[in-house]
Amino acid sequence: MTWFVVLNIALFVILTATAITIARMRALYEATMLMALFSLVSASLFVLLDAVDVAFTEAAVGVGISTVLFLVVLAITRSQETVTDRSRRWPGRLAVLFVGGLLVYASQDLPQFGGAGTPVQEHPVTQVYLHRSQDDIGIPNTVTSVLASYRGYDTLGELIVIFAAGVAVLLLLTRPPQVGNGRRREPALADYRMLRVISKMLMPFILLFAFYVLFHGDYGPGGGFQAGVIFAAGIVLYGLVFGLGGARRVVPPTVLLRLIPLGVLIYSGVGVACMIAGGGFLDYDRFSPDNPKAGQHLGILLVEVGVGVTVAAVMVAVFFAFSGRGVKR
Repeated sequence: MTWFVVLNIALFVILTATAITIARMRALYEATMLMALFSLVSASLFVLLDAVDVAFTEAAVGVGISTVLFLVVLAITRSQETVTDRSRRWPGRLAVLFVGGLLVYASQDLPQFGGAGTPVQEHPVTQVYLHRSQDDIGIPNTVTSVLASYRGYDTLGELIVIFAAGVAVLLLLTRPPQVGNGRRREPALADYRMLRVISKMLMPFILLFAFYVLFHGDYGPGGGFQAGVIFAAGIVLYGLVFGLGGARRVVPPTVLLRLIPLGVLIYSGVGVACMIAGGGFLDYDRFSPDNPKAGQHLGILLVEVGVGVTVAAVMVAVFFAFSGRGVKR
């Protein structure tokens, strides 16, 4: 047994133990922290499986944004799970055992873990995307070639789903906040000098790293989605430390409401521009007929910018919406 298999087994054991602990917990704050740990270990597991782009997303969303949103929700609701009668737990347990048994039974047909003769290694489509994409697209990162070029339609659909989800959340939460007895106020983490200084030092690097991930997605792990989440994480950090009002002054909500559809318009606008140039929808070659690879680079960069704009705006807007609930104004 190699060290690679041992490390994967160890991470899987940690994931299992963490999941069981979360399921048995009634303290929701502690459960949220363990969920962040679960996402961090999952990201490490994805790195070992060479799915660095997925690990990037899991680390940014699962450990960062999702954890903050859970904490914000718990701050305006309750921190303890309601006790459920024992007799009402059995249907859920039976359902879990049934689905788990089906999954274990189905896993018997899976190929050997890490084997060289698995379909993902031998299927002709794998060779097409791994080798021919270098000639067609000219981008070292095959994941970016697939997501932004070969299946650009699907990625546009995913962006529209993010846009629709963000709009739905905003429609549900943009109600007059329920003011309690007046004792509730925004967190004043800015009163702690160390947090304030360290946050100001980290902020430029976080935002710069977001732009690096966006513009370097052709050559390494990253892209518009990861860049948007990282950029949003920087704004969320600012809001946590300096208060919701300070974050809203930096990024006004009216600007966010315009940026949310702007990314979708940029993405679809690139496709329309390709049609005007005489090609098909999202046919980036038409941007540079004499040098199709240059056209692919330009088109992919533009659509990735669109993805990043919408993702960042939706994440920040959702954070503002949740954080504004119950805050006295």
